[in-house]
Amino acid sequence: MSASTEQQDALVTSTDPLHPANLISELCASFYRLGWVTGTGGGICIRTHDKVYIAPSGVQKERIEPSHIFVLPYPQAEPSPHTDRIFLRRPKLNLKESACTPLFWNAFTIRNAGSCIHTHSQNAVMATLLWEKEKMFRISHQEMIKGVRIGGNGPTLSYLDTLEVPIIDNTPNEEDLKDGMKEAMEKYPRAAGILVLRHGIYVWGDDWQKAKTQTECLDYLLEIGVKMKLAGLQTVLNE
Repeated sequence: MSASTEQQDALVTSTDPLHPANLISELCASFYRLGWVTGTGGGICIRTHDKVYIAPSGVQKERIEPSHIFVLPYPQAEPSPHTDRIFLRRPKLNLKESACTPLFWNAFTIRNAGSCIHTHSQNAVMATLLWEKEKMFRISHQEMIKGVRIGGNGPTLSYLDTLEVPIIDNTPNEEDLKDGMKEAMEKYPRAAGILVLRHGIYVWGDDWQKAKTQTECLDYLLEIGVKMKLAGLQTVLNE
Protein backbone atom coordinates (compact mmCIF):
# COMPACT_ATOMS: atom_id res chain seq x y z
CA MET A 1 0.00 0.00 0.00
CA SER A 2 1.45 3.39 -0.96
CA ALA A 3 1.97 6.14 1.58
CA SER A 4 -0.54 8.35 -0.22
CA THR A 5 -3.20 5.65 -0.01
CA GLU A 6 -2.48 5.16 3.68
CA GLN A 7 -2.81 8.90 4.24
CA GLN A 8 -6.11 8.96 2.37
CA ASP A 9 -7.52 6.05 4.33
CA ALA A 10 -6.43 7.72 7.58
CA LEU A 11 -8.93 10.48 6.81
CA VAL A 12 -11.82 8.06 7.44
CA THR A 13 -10.23 5.71 9.98
CA SER A 14 -10.71 6.47 13.67
CA THR A 15 -11.84 4.80 16.87
CA ASP A 16 -13.53 8.05 17.87
CA PRO A 17 -17.32 7.56 17.50
CA LEU A 18 -17.63 11.30 16.81
CA HIS A 19 -15.30 11.20 13.81
CA PRO A 20 -17.30 12.38 10.76
CA ALA A 21 -16.86 9.10 8.87
CA ASN A 22 -18.17 7.11 11.83
CA LEU A 23 -20.97 9.60 12.45
CA ILE A 24 -22.20 9.51 8.85
CA SER A 25 -22.42 5.71 8.97
CA GLU A 26 -24.31 5.81 12.27
CA LEU A 27 -26.66 8.62 11.26
CA CYS A 28 -27.53 7.07 7.88
CA ALA A 29 -28.56 3.86 9.66
CA SER A 30 -30.67 5.90 12.09
CA PHE A 31 -32.29 7.90 9.28
CA TYR A 32 -33.05 4.65 7.43
CA ARG A 33 -35.00 3.37 10.44
CA LEU A 34 -37.01 6.62 10.39
CA GLY A 35 -37.91 6.03 6.73
CA TRP A 36 -35.93 9.07 5.60
CA VAL A 37 -33.32 7.39 3.35
CA THR A 38 -34.88 4.18 2.10
CA GLY A 39 -34.26 2.89 -1.40
CA THR A 40 -30.73 4.41 -1.36
CA GLY A 41 -32.26 7.93 -1.34
CA GLY A 42 -31.26 10.90 0.78
CA GLY A 43 -27.85 11.86 2.10
CA ILE A 44 -25.74 13.73 4.63
CA CYS A 45 -22.50 15.68 4.75
CA ILE A 46 -20.36 17.00 7.60
CA ARG A 47 -17.88 19.88 7.24
CA THR A 48 -15.03 20.22 9.72
CA HIS A 49 -12.73 23.20 9.16
CA ASP A 50 -11.00 22.44 5.84
CA LYS A 51 -12.62 19.10 4.98
CA VAL A 52 -16.05 17.89 3.86
CA TYR A 53 -17.14 14.29 4.48
CA ILE A 54 -19.89 13.03 2.16
CA ALA A 55 -21.79 9.77 1.93
CA PRO A 56 -21.80 7.88 -1.39
CA SER A 57 -24.72 7.90 -3.81
CA GLY A 58 -26.93 4.99 -4.81
CA VAL A 59 -26.02 2.68 -1.92
CA GLN A 60 -27.97 1.06 0.90
CA LYS A 61 -27.77 3.89 3.41
CA GLU A 62 -28.22 1.62 6.43
CA ARG A 63 -25.12 -0.37 5.39
CA ILE A 64 -22.69 2.49 4.77
CA GLU A 65 -19.28 1.98 6.34
CA PRO A 66 -16.65 4.64 7.16
CA SER A 67 -14.48 3.30 4.33
CA HIS A 68 -17.25 4.28 1.87
CA ILE A 69 -17.00 8.00 2.71
CA PHE A 70 -15.66 10.63 0.30
CA VAL A 71 -13.51 13.49 1.60
CA LEU A 72 -13.27 16.82 -0.23
CA PRO A 73 -11.18 19.90 0.61
CA TYR A 74 -12.95 23.06 1.72
CA PRO A 75 -13.09 25.66 0.43
CA GLN A 76 -12.95 24.91 -3.26
CA ALA A 77 -14.81 26.22 -6.29
CA GLU A 78 -18.52 25.51 -5.95
CA PRO A 79 -19.09 22.08 -7.53
CA SER A 80 -21.35 22.55 -10.52
CA PRO A 81 -23.67 19.66 -11.33
CA HIS A 82 -21.66 18.17 -14.15
CA THR A 83 -17.98 19.04 -13.60
CA ASP A 84 -15.13 17.28 -11.84
CA ARG A 85 -14.50 17.96 -8.17
CA ILE A 86 -11.35 17.94 -6.09
CA PHE A 87 -11.09 15.01 -3.67
CA LEU A 88 -8.74 14.29 -0.82
CA ARG A 89 -10.01 10.73 -0.64
CA ARG A 90 -12.20 8.39 -2.69
CA PRO A 91 -13.35 4.93 -1.56
CA LYS A 92 -11.59 1.90 -3.04
CA LEU A 93 -14.96 0.54 -4.14
CA ASN A 94 -16.47 1.83 -7.37
CA LEU A 95 -18.73 4.36 -5.68
CA LYS A 96 -19.91 7.83 -6.69
CA GLU A 97 -20.12 10.79 -4.33
CA SER A 98 -23.60 11.87 -3.30
CA ALA A 99 -25.65 13.44 -6.07
CA CYS A 100 -26.53 16.04 -3.42
CA THR A 101 -22.98 17.43 -3.38
CA PRO A 102 -23.72 20.71 -5.27
CA LEU A 103 -26.73 21.29 -3.02
CA PHE A 104 -24.71 20.64 0.12
CA TRP A 105 -22.31 23.31 -1.13
CA ASN A 106 -25.22 25.77 -1.21
CA ALA A 107 -25.59 25.26 2.54
CA PHE A 108 -21.86 25.87 3.05
CA THR A 109 -21.51 28.97 0.91
CA ILE A 110 -24.85 30.67 1.58
CA ARG A 111 -25.43 29.72 5.26
CA ASN A 112 -21.90 28.77 6.36
CA ALA A 113 -23.37 25.45 7.51
CA GLY A 114 -21.30 22.71 9.11
CA SER A 115 -23.69 19.94 8.06
CA CYS A 116 -26.58 19.37 5.65
CA ILE A 117 -29.11 16.55 5.61
CA HIS A 118 -31.36 15.48 2.73
CA THR A 119 -34.32 13.17 3.38
CA HIS A 120 -37.05 11.59 1.31
CA SER A 121 -39.47 11.72 4.23
CA GLN A 122 -43.07 11.05 3.27
CA ASN A 123 -44.09 13.89 5.59
CA ALA A 124 -42.03 16.29 3.48
CA VAL A 125 -43.42 14.94 0.22
CA MET A 126 -47.03 15.17 1.43
CA ALA A 127 -46.45 18.76 2.59
CA THR A 128 -45.17 19.75 -0.86
CA LEU A 129 -48.35 18.36 -2.41
CA LEU A 130 -50.76 20.02 0.04
CA TRP A 131 -48.97 23.41 -0.15
CA GLU A 132 -47.97 23.17 -3.82
CA LYS A 133 -50.05 26.17 -4.91
CA GLU A 134 -48.61 28.43 -2.19
CA LYS A 135 -45.02 27.23 -2.77
CA MET A 136 -44.55 27.63 0.98
CA PHE A 137 -45.27 25.39 3.97
CA ARG A 138 -46.45 27.51 6.91
CA ILE A 139 -47.31 26.61 10.49
CA SER A 140 -47.49 28.46 13.82
CA HIS A 141 -48.23 27.89 17.52
CA GLN A 142 -46.51 24.53 17.77
CA GLU A 143 -44.01 23.79 20.55
CA MET A 144 -41.54 22.09 18.20
CA ILE A 145 -41.07 25.35 16.28
CA LYS A 146 -38.74 26.32 19.14
CA GLY A 147 -36.27 23.70 17.90
CA VAL A 148 -35.79 25.49 14.57
CA ARG A 149 -33.33 28.34 14.02
CA ILE A 150 -33.82 31.39 11.81
CA GLY A 151 -31.94 30.71 8.60
CA GLY A 152 -30.90 27.36 10.02
CA ASN A 153 -28.14 28.81 12.19
CA GLY A 154 -29.50 32.00 13.76
CA PRO A 155 -31.58 32.51 16.93
CA THR A 156 -34.27 29.92 17.64
CA LEU A 157 -37.84 30.64 16.61
CA SER A 158 -40.54 31.31 19.19
CA TYR A 159 -43.74 29.38 19.79
CA LEU A 160 -45.55 32.48 18.50
CA ASP A 161 -43.53 32.69 15.27
CA THR A 162 -44.78 31.38 11.94
CA LEU A 163 -42.44 28.82 10.46
CA GLU A 164 -42.08 29.08 6.68
CA VAL A 165 -40.32 26.54 4.45
CA PRO A 166 -40.17 27.30 0.70
CA ILE A 167 -41.07 24.66 -1.87
CA ILE A 168 -39.08 24.44 -5.11
CA ASP A 169 -39.86 22.41 -8.22
CA ASN A 170 -38.18 19.05 -8.66
CA THR A 171 -35.81 18.21 -11.52
CA PRO A 172 -35.13 14.85 -13.22
CA ASN A 173 -31.54 14.90 -11.90
CA GLU A 174 -30.72 15.70 -8.26
CA GLU A 175 -27.69 17.83 -9.14
CA ASP A 176 -29.85 20.18 -11.22
CA LEU A 177 -31.74 21.32 -8.12
CA LYS A 178 -28.71 23.44 -7.19
CA ASP A 179 -29.84 26.72 -8.79
CA GLY A 180 -33.45 26.46 -7.60
CA MET A 181 -32.30 25.76 -4.04
CA LYS A 182 -29.81 28.64 -4.15
CA GLU A 183 -32.47 31.06 -5.40
CA ALA A 184 -34.90 30.02 -2.65
CA MET A 185 -32.23 30.30 0.06
CA GLU A 186 -31.36 33.82 -1.06
CA LYS A 187 -35.00 34.87 -1.44
CA TYR A 188 -36.00 33.49 1.97
CA PRO A 189 -33.01 34.05 4.28
CA ARG A 190 -35.04 33.09 7.37
CA ALA A 191 -35.80 29.59 6.04
CA ALA A 192 -34.11 26.70 7.86
CA GLY A 193 -34.72 24.23 5.05
CA ILE A 194 -35.89 23.85 1.47
CA LEU A 195 -38.68 21.48 0.42
CA VAL A 196 -38.53 19.88 -3.03
CA LEU A 197 -41.85 19.10 -4.72
CA ARG A 198 -42.69 15.39 -4.74
CA HIS A 199 -39.17 14.66 -3.53
CA GLY A 200 -38.11 15.60 0.02
CA ILE A 201 -36.29 18.26 2.04
CA TYR A 202 -32.84 19.75 2.61
CA VAL A 203 -31.98 20.98 6.13
CA TRP A 204 -28.71 22.44 7.43
CA GLY A 205 -27.13 23.65 10.66
CA ASP A 206 -23.91 24.90 12.22
CA ASP A 207 -22.90 21.31 12.96
CA TRP A 208 -24.30 17.80 12.62
CA GLN A 209 -26.11 17.99 15.97
CA LYS A 210 -27.99 21.16 15.05
CA ALA A 211 -28.73 19.91 11.52
CA LYS A 212 -30.08 16.64 12.94
CA THR A 213 -32.17 18.41 15.60
CA GLN A 214 -33.71 20.76 13.05
CA THR A 215 -34.41 17.94 10.61
CA GLU A 216 -36.25 16.08 13.37
CA CYS A 217 -38.21 19.18 14.41
CA LEU A 218 -39.11 20.08 10.83
CA ASP A 219 -40.20 16.53 10.07
CA TYR A 220 -42.44 16.59 13.16
CA LEU A 221 -43.93 19.94 12.08
CA LEU A 222 -44.45 18.74 8.51
CA GLU A 223 -46.24 15.63 9.81
CA ILE A 224 -48.53 17.52 12.19
CA GLY A 225 -49.13 20.19 9.53
CA VAL A 226 -50.23 17.59 7.00
CA LYS A 227 -52.55 15.97 9.55
CA MET A 228 -54.05 19.33 10.52
CA LYS A 229 -54.64 20.35 6.90
CA LEU A 230 -56.28 17.03 6.05
CA ALA A 231 -58.48 17.42 9.14
CA GLY A 232 -59.56 20.89 7.98
CA LEU A 233 -57.67 22.71 10.74
CA GLN A 234 -55.76 25.94 10.26
CA THR A 235 -51.99 25.50 10.51
CA VAL A 236 -51.40 29.25 11.02
CA LEU A 237 -53.37 31.10 13.70
CA ASN A 238 -54.15 34.80 14.05
CA GLU A 239 -54.43 35.51 10.33
